Parts: sequence; C-alpha cells; structure tokens
Amino acid sequence: MPSQMTDIYPRADKYISALTKCDMAELKLKENTLLLTRSGTIGTVSFVSKTTQGKVFSDDVIRVTFKNIEDLGFVYAYLKSKIGNKILTTNGYGSVITHLEPEHLATVPIPNAPKKIKERIHNLIVKSYSLRDESNDLIDKATQFLIDELHLPDIRDFDVNDYKKGAPVETFSVKLSNMNGRADASYHVPIVDAIVEHLKKYADEVTTVGDPRISNTVLLPPRFARVYVDEGYGRVLIGGKQLYELDPSGKKYLSNTKHNRLLDQLEVLQNTVLITRSGTIGKVAFVPKHWEHWIPSDHIIRVVPATKDIAGYLYVFMCSDYGYELITRYTYGSVVDEIDDNHVRQIAIPLLKNKEVQKQINDLALEANEKRYEAYRLEQQALRIMDEDVIYAKR
Repeated sequence: MPSQMTDIYPRADKYISALTKCDMAELKLKENTLLLTRSGTIGTVSFVSKTTQGKVFSDDVIRVTFKNIEDLGFVYAYLKSKIGNKILTTNGYGSVITHLEPEHLATVPIPNAPKKIKERIHNLIVKSYSLRDESNDLIDKATQFLIDELHLPDIRDFDVNDYKKGAPVETFSVKLSNMNGRADASYHVPIVDAIVEHLKKYADEVTTVGDPRISNTVLLPPRFARVYVDEGYGRVLIGGKQLYELDPSGKKYLSNTKHNRLLDQLEVLQNTVLITRSGTIGKVAFVPKHWEHWIPSDHIIRVVPATKDIAGYLYVFMCSDYGYELITRYTYGSVVDEIDDNHVRQIAIPLLKNKEVQKQINDLALEANEKRYEAYRLEQQALRIMDEDVIYAKR
C-alpha cells in the first residue's frame, strides 16, 4: 500500500486476487523507478530497490522512469528536499482528499545541474538503498537462524488445539485456572499456547521480556500536552505510523523549553526496541544511531535491553511472526486496541540452547542496524549536496 512505500522493509498485509481485472505486470515495481504517492498524503517519494522490485504496489503510487540513469537519484533527492517537496505538493488538488496526477508532474520545475553533480547525488542514493537491502538480508538471515534453531513451522502450520475441528469458526475451551483474569477470547487464542509450548520444547529456557537478563527497563511514557515548535527549536517526535521508516517523514518537533525535564526521560538510545501500544499494535522497531535523543510518542513502549549482547536477538524475535502473536494476545479495548508495559514484560522470550547461534542472531541484527544508519547518513549527504550545490548554489 502507499503507506508502506517508505518502509525500510515493506511487508504485504493485503493480497490481490489473480481474478482482479487489471494488468498485474503493470502494478509490479520495476528496477530504476521513482515512486510518488498520488492521493491522501501526496508527495511522499521512494526508490525501487532490490527489496521492493517485483512487488505489487497499489495504483495510488505513481511510477516515474528516466531517460538518463543519473536523473533517477538526482530527482529523488530534489523531490525529498524541502524546496522540491514544497513545489511538488502545491500541485495537488481536491478539497477533502488531496490528489496528484502524473500530468501534474509536467509542471514541476527541475534544476538542470552539471552531470557530475547529478551522478554524485545519484550514486549516494543508490548506495543508500543498497545498504537498506543489505540490512534486510541480514534480518532475514538472523530470522532464519532463529527458525532453524527452534524448529519453528510456518505460523499457519501450527497444530492448534481447537475444541471442534472443522467448525465454521474457531472454537476452543479454556480452563478456569488459566483465565488470568481475562474473559476476552482474543487473549486465549490457541495459536499463542501452541507457540509457547513449542518454544518450551526446543529452547533452553523460555523467560519473559521483563527478565533482568533481557531488559533493563520497559517504559510506557506518560501522556502530556505537546507544545510543537519549528525545526531547530526542539526534539524530533516519532509517531507509530513512522516506526518502519529510515528517516520518519512529516517530522514534528517538541519544544525544548516547555518539555525540558520530560524530554530527557523520554529520549531513546541506540538499540532500544520500540513497540506500538495502541491502534495498530505490535509494530516493532530497532532504534538506529541517528534516532538517538529523538522522542517516540506516548503510543510507543520502549524496551531497553539489558546488554548489547541481547538487544539484537530480542529485536529479531519480537519482530518475527511468532513474536507478533505473543505481543498482540494482550490486546484489550472495545474501541481503540491497547496494550501496556505490564503486558510487554510478560511476553515470552526463548533463550537458545546453542549460545553461539544466539550470538550470531544478535550480531546480525546489530550489523543490520549499523547499515541502516549508514544508509541514512549517505542520503543526508546527497540532500546536503542538493541544497548547497544546486538549489542554493552561489554563482
């Protein structure tokens, strides 16, 4: 979906039938293509890399190809710059939902920089996206190590203990002694019990996130009235919707003077694990170096790992399909779904019998996080060149 276009590692949560009357090949992303959102939040820009190539994206995403390859990264950087993005978004139309059409792009002025500058910017952007792909490969490798060591089947293949097999809806029974004060069926879903029993069978030990060996702190930040300021006068605020992005778009800034004492308590450090706690529950992020001292919103729970030696492993398990089921089982609320810090402390975490494999998983995740920081640094370098040598260049 368009909302996933800027995710570091977009994963499909919707599927389109082959019976749909559309050209499926046209919806698949192709190499060397620039992407732009065309409705709702317009002007969001992305770049087709190995991770997204061949994936089917909504027709709400405009595809742009270029005659000269160096123009791809150059135009990407221009449209991500403050000036370029402002010019792009002023071309939108619509009173309720803003739209941007391909023909509107014909009116967007693009500076024609010397070829050497274009190539320099393009190469930085290509390298940035290549590092994102490499980080995704490392996370996939770490996850596969975890699956192999714990002999985990596909999440859909767990043998759950349904009360009546073949029933039109899922049916199951719960012993009174296992109620844990929860009468809502979503808490007692059999898949969770099946995962935990499987982990106990193959792990050295199954503990919880709240174990001092796993985490130092699990923090649910207090709600507070926010005072926003312009860039340069406050700390970056990250929302739950932006948690999967490398460089969160549409940044907001919290006043340093109005929130001075509180911000020091709410800032995050590298390798902290973040979990969304309301609305869309169970999105997990691993804080890269460039997010240090930023402020995740009060809709995000912070898990500060006990040591660097467990941080990456904790992240890999929590962001897996199995970790997601264990997180979301605690969901409560009739209108807006919620979980809290007490729930997160109770989430089951397996410790592996093979400590060397556990270390490999941890190290791969830490390396992936470093690559994401380097990818951010290269993109910022490209944007600086765009500003200094193109947009605001002095003759």
